[in-house]
Amino acid sequence: MITITREQERKARQDKRFINKQTQTAAKYLRRIDELSGAPDGMKPFLDTLNRIYVEMQGLNATQKTIGTYCVMAPQELIYAAGAVPVKLCSGNYTAFFVGEDIAPRDACPLVKAVAGFKNTGLMPVYEDCSLMIVPVTCDCKKKIAGMLSEQCEVMTMHIPTSKGDDEIDEFVSQLYDMAARLEDITGNQVTYDSLAEAFRITGRAQYELSEFIRLKKGNPYLIRGTHAMTIMNAAAYMHAEDWAAALHEVNRSLKERAGNGQRVTNKKLPRILLTGSPIVFPNMKIPLLIEEMGGIVAGDETCMGERGLYDPPVITDDSFDGMMRALANRSLRPCPCPTFADNSQRIYRLKQLIKDNDIQGVIYHVLRGCLVYDFEYKRIEEELGQLGIPVIRLESDYNEEDVEQLRIRIEAFIELIKLKQEPEKHKTGRRYL
Repeated sequence: MITITREQERKARQDKRFINKQTQTAAKYLRRIDELSGAPDGMKPFLDTLNRIYVEMQGLNATQKTIGTYCVMAPQELIYAAGAVPVKLCSGNYTAFFVGEDIAPRDACPLVKAVAGFKNTGLMPVYEDCSLMIVPVTCDCKKKIAGMLSEQCEVMTMHIPTSKGDDEIDEFVSQLYDMAARLEDITGNQVTYDSLAEAFRITGRAQYELSEFIRLKKGNPYLIRGTHAMTIMNAAAYMHAEDWAAALHEVNRSLKERAGNGQRVTNKKLPRILLTGSPIVFPNMKIPLLIEEMGGIVAGDETCMGERGLYDPPVITDDSFDGMMRALANRSLRPCPCPTFADNSQRIYRLKQLIKDNDIQGVIYHVLRGCLVYDFEYKRIEEELGQLGIPVIRLESDYNEEDVEQLRIRIEAFIELIKLKQEPEKHKTGRRYL
């Protein structure tokens, strides 16, 4: 006869409460996304993926080993080349965040607290199934979380340089060779010229479909809502690149039909908003939902959970194994506008390019509380975009719903400000502080 102790009973009750709270929050946000008008045909695979991971609490159901990553700078091509499947483990889970608050320091960012919470509970299959976790160190919190994770699972850290010179690229190439060797040890498969070339083909299909998706989004102003686009990008974290590309192909087909029929999400002229700053990670989708519920549309997403991670394909100038590795290093660092780099004028250029390409009328700069690397750059971006006449607002948020009403008020006021700027002959306004 098996005797269950009081401590085991208490732990079981805690686990049940954790799972119930997590699944309820995720289900609620999936329902709000699903109820948002204007979803294109083909959204179901992406919603089903997020539902499977966060509501049904299942893993990837992959036949190969899964490798967890915590940043887009860990090239998924190497993981596919080793016969494994990458899964991006950054999460916006509120329940794991509350658990992590008792583990991580008070001023650590909520994303790191959520990661700590998941590993502490051991209840999230997509985390528990990983044979290795790769942590590129882009901030001090990432460095410490790597140490914390290493107490419970296999972890590899990657040093991200603060600049993008040739010497730094050479050093990063060396780290990619180390990553390949570590993956070979974990999977038992060799990373060869042929397997890496096949991995380039796999990710290349996804990059092609994403480039089509971006073109369709900006070619006709309201073919798709930004919240739906961000849901598609978040689902990419938990889907094999080939499956994601096939699903996105169907969405692109739907958007092309809409463009051909002159069909739009809405006939209203909605203010076009660019989201930048700290990542928006499911299920923490309150900001894009509030923007579009308050009468705006998210026309651009410059966060690292958005288009940044897949859009730039590696450019091979030397058709050799080393040439492919250098192409991955160059793709990971040179075009990346992450604020971890000391000189980030490239980030300003990228934002201005997105504003022009997507006809942006206002920028929301999202800062997760405690995310200093993104918060540090806000002032410069506000000044640079102010010279273009583009209004910018800084929104700080946490992984809870306590700030929803405050965010709603500020977002609504910001959208009204943009509307007033669209009708200068009717409305004369001075500077507003939001």
